[in-house]
Amino acid sequence: MTRPAPFSLRLTDVERKRLESQAGSMPLASYIKSVVFADEAPKYRRRKKPPVAVQQLLAEVLARLGQTRASSNLNQIAKHQNQGTLILDDELEADLKRAVAEVAWMRAKLIEALGIKS
Repeated sequence: MTRPAPFSLRLTDVERKRLESQAGSMPLASYIKSVVFADEAPKYRRRKKPPVAVQQLLAEVLARLGQTRASSNLNQIAKHQNQGTLILDDELEADLKRAVAEVAWMRAKLIEALGIKS
């Protein structure tokens, strides 16, 4: 069975943007078909975007994570601990306390972003 030739539709930039906005996450062709053939076309649910506040919290956590070397530093500490060569001096203790504080902050922000009540 041969497929029919594609149908072309010319739109202004404004019309195209409006159409894309109305379609949401649905492919344009599917959205147009759903409007034209409302009773027969497949129905798609709109994808909900997370609230801006949630996106900002997650961006803040990721930015903080990118600024720290906590995972690398903790990995090195674990390596020395496993080898029996770990020397716990004041500087390492302070680094560990900072790492724990960073992880606690990230945990709190992630819980807040996910809307989990403690």
